[in-house]
Amino acid sequence: MSKDKVNNMENKGIAPNRRRFTSRHIIKSVYVYAILVLVVLVLSLLKGEMFQRGNFLFWDNITNVLRLSVPILIISGGFTLIMISGNIDLSVGSILSLTTVVYAILVRDGFGFVAAFFLTAALGVVLGFINGWLVMKMRITPVIATLITMNVYQGVARYLVPEGVSAIKSDEVHKMPEWIGDFARNEVIPGTGLSWTLIMTIVIVVLLVIVQRYTVLGKYVAAVGGNRTAAELSGINAVKVVWGVYVLLGVLSALSGVARGSYLTIGEPYTGVGTETQAIIAVLLGGTAFTGGEGSVIKSVIGALIIACLTLGLKSVIAPYWQSLAIGVVLVLAVALNHVLSKEKIAAE
Repeated sequence: MSKDKVNNMENKGIAPNRRRFTSRHIIKSVYVYAILVLVVLVLSLLKGEMFQRGNFLFWDNITNVLRLSVPILIISGGFTLIMISGNIDLSVGSILSLTTVVYAILVRDGFGFVAAFFLTAALGVVLGFINGWLVMKMRITPVIATLITMNVYQGVARYLVPEGVSAIKSDEVHKMPEWIGDFARNEVIPGTGLSWTLIMTIVIVVLLVIVQRYTVLGKYVAAVGGNRTAAELSGINAVKVVWGVYVLLGVLSALSGVARGSYLTIGEPYTGVGTETQAIIAVLLGGTAFTGGEGSVIKSVIGALIIACLTLGLKSVIAPYWQSLAIGVVLVLAVALNHVLSKEKIAAE
């Protein structure tokens, strides 16, 4: 192409579009990290001397926030894949609640950690399979299908807790073993605050990033979410792909239940309420397209960290209703920012 043609294209506004695309790409690449830094900085200035006890950046506080955040960090990674596929799962919070209760029952009734861990994970497979079956085989809209299972799973979780008590815990007949909290609370390396649940979270996030970026499954998920008809015409089995992602998310939610049960040392049937909202906010903050086809696991995890920092960091600073308002504002901003970036992507294309 001649220099005159290039200059002519720039005069017609094509070059500004190219620059706008570059700017959008840069903004979309870094904005979620910038938000996390800003949130942490603001929280650290609200209370106490920087890095000292009582301050948000005090190391013990940071590790405690991370331990409490394990469920949403794990779930947001899997939730990203389901969103990229063009679907959604509103039952993740109820699966978290139900598996927390089931894990506590198994441990209380004499099962060892390994048995309770894998049995709870197996339950997650079943619950995720049901979600996938309703969406892909029964062809029920994902929002409706998972809204149904959200209520069913939550109801089962509540049913498993005897009347008159608030959670599965030690009673006159059954005693919780002392080791139930070790998985979430014991330090793997003394002085670091690094627990087994945090190690599990890191491993899971790394594996999810690898799956999304470097495996056939990751490419298939994006293809189905971007254009399901075109993906199927190219030979991709969209039913198996999406169904598999629902099963994966069920397992991840169940592992989150194990982590939550270990941290609480009880089986609380409402512990997962609102998790689906937090997951949606996290993936939107991370730039995952609500319409599917595009997203980033690692950015969704950063988005989940932002939500966790706000939720836990504001507890000792403002009243609960102001916390809910703050999360609501973040949701609105996340949706707005996601919408703007999506519009700019379309304009650039």
